Amino acid sequence: MLYIKKWINKYFAFSKREYNALLFLVFLLLVISVFPYFLDGMNDFTVSQSISEKSAIEKLNLVTKQYKQNRYEIQNQVEDSEMASSTVRFQFDPNTISVNEWQKLGLSPKQAQAIVNYVSKGGKFYKVEDLKKMYTISPKKYKELAPFVRISIPASTGSQKLYFDKREYPKKEIVLIELNSADTIALDKIRGVGTAFAKRIINYREKIGGFYKKEQLLEVYGVDSLKYNEIKDQITVNSSAIKKININTFEFNDLKNNPYLKFKQINAIIQYRKQHGKYNNIDDLKKVLILTPQNILNLTPYLSF
Repeated sequence: MLYIKKWINKYFAFSKREYNALLFLVFLLLVISVFPYFLDGMNDFTVSQSISEKSAIEKLNLVTKQYKQNRYEIQNQVEDSEMASSTVRFQFDPNTISVNEWQKLGLSPKQAQAIVNYVSKGGKFYKVEDLKKMYTISPKKYKELAPFVRISIPASTGSQKLYFDKREYPKKEIVLIELNSADTIALDKIRGVGTAFAKRIINYREKIGGFYKKEQLLEVYGVDSLKYNEIKDQITVNSSAIKKININTFEFNDLKNNPYLKFKQINAIIQYRKQHGKYNNIDDLKKVLILTPQNILNLTPYLSF
């Protein structure tokens, strides 16, 4: 250290205070260079400690879960042994017996009440094995009771069999309904058409202005070819009842809900009329480039000039 001090004083003019400050600076640099390695060591220790704590928590949770799973079994074994002295054996239906009868079979009041509550809330025993589903009945108790179980509800291959009352609903008589004048009540008389379909048919009829042929029912949401074939012979169409629109006087709102046209097409028809004058016939509509042949075909029955 003395040699270093002499060497520094030989080439540099440092006072004692400046020399001490230089040594402190060198020491500080050494501390800063070593600090990252110290920090890494602390992080490794923290991570190791965290992993250890997590492992301990997982073990504690596992022990708690096992305790909960075994609690009912242990409790049932204790209660079974306490009730063994007063047990009576007789044939029984678990769907109908009372709390007192369950107690005579060797169950505690708490166990018996739990099963009766299950049945009173709609639970059913359809086969002997269903008793195993009750946590209040231990495997040992199940073996003792199983030979005496007589269930009156029939089982079907081990699965629950449901029974429903068979009710006879009157069949609709064959009718003939005119589509453009019928209301929902009249349409509901058609076999294959319920209230929902009747409302859809009328809503679509209002949008297009009425039906001019039966096949337009296929455009109604939910009416496929099978449904159409079912109802087509029960309806008629009076095409003279459809609402016609004067192509030379109509406004945008008159056609805005029409499913055959888009908004841009309605505006195009109006703008062409303003620029070129009145439409004389259906062929003039073909000059509106935004209209397709199908648009014109769909609109033709509803237009007047």
